[in-house]
Parts: sequence; C-alpha cells; structure tokens
Amino acid sequence: MTPDQILESYIPMVDFIANVFGENCEVVLHDLRKIDNSIIAIQNNHITGRTLNDTITDFALDIIHKEKHKKNNFICNYTGKTNNEQKSVRASTFFIRDQTENLIGMLCTNVDITSLMNTRRFIDKLIIDDGIDDTKEQENFSLSINEHVSLMISETLADLGTEPLRMTMKEKKQIVKQLEQKGVFRLKGVIGEVAKALEVSEQTVYRYLQELEKK
Repeated sequence: MTPDQILESYIPMVDFIANVFGENCEVVLHDLRKIDNSIIAIQNNHITGRTLNDTITDFALDIIHKEKHKKNNFICNYTGKTNNEQKSVRASTFFIRDQTENLIGMLCTNVDITSLMNTRRFIDKLIIDDGIDDTKEQENFSLSINEHVSLMISETLADLGTEPLRMTMKEKKQIVKQLEQKGVFRLKGVIGEVAKALEVSEQTVYRYLQELEKK
C-alpha cells in the first residue's frame, strides 16, 4: 500500500471512534508529510475548534522532532488544554507508519473532561482537600499556525523571565536553541515570528540556527 492508501484506510476509523464515544470525544487524523496543514479528517471538532488542514500541536511536533514514536506504537491518556484554556482534554495518539516503518500519520482522540474536572474540584472542596493533584498539561490545541507558533514562543520567553529588549545576545541564542529543540522551525514562516518576538532581524535568527548546527 502507498502512504496515501494507508492514511485513507484510517478515515473510517475517525467516524467509527467518534460514534462509539460520542460528542465529547474529538477524533483527528493527521498526515505528517505536511505538518503545517496536517489534519485530513476530524470529527467532533467543537472540542478544540480545529478544522481540516489545520496544523499539528506542540506535543505532536515534539514527538516528531525528538523521534519519541520509535519506541512505541501509541501514547495514551496525557492531558492538555484547548485554546484559551477553556477546556481540559484527555488525549491519546496512535502512530501510523508506512511499509518501511516511517512515521506518516497520527490518529488522535481528545476527550473533553472539563465537567469531570469541575466535579472533582467540587468534591475535593466538600471533603476539605486542598491538595488537588491535577495532571500537568502536555498539549496545547491552537486554532491556527500563527497562534500555535506564538504560544510556543511566548511560553519559551516566559521561562526566561526577561523582556526581549533587555535580553543579551546569549539569552536570545538560548531562546532560539530551546525553540529549535521543540521543533518549532519545522513550521513555515516561523523565522519571521521568532525574529519579531526577539526584536532582531530574520538574518540574525538564521545565523543563530547556523551556529547551533555547527555545535
């Protein structure tokens, strides 16, 4: 089977899973050969607001960039937040490979657990338990590539705790390094977004990346 045929064979699974688990379960099929507009099938997209041809998430990008998929066929039950943190999601991802074992796609489920989390907090308060142990979110579901990139950049800048205007060259290089490690530069148009965020030229960002390649 060709990669196209393999991915197309999973499209009925998107509908099947969505029908089995109902409207609180978003099901998404990604074609990772085109990560900037990877979504080729989606059901119950009211959960994250994404549509056909939208991009992958930061979590998926990290999986690809760091090749975490090589040791597993799937990853189950990690958590995330939708855009503006309106909803809590329990997510799982199945890795789709071609006949030569190259990763070509992902079949993902995102179950809206917002009401369950709210109920849990209510019960915790009733039993006077302040030690709520919420699982740390791992995935962010943005609505567009620009929002997706901006979120990853802002989170990286926040970790440093310094405004770009006050950053040293060393600190800006460190930001570029962290973004590169997250696989951000695999997405189109990112150089300009990073340059704008760091208040430097695009040529400067290219130079920082070239320096990283030499190390």
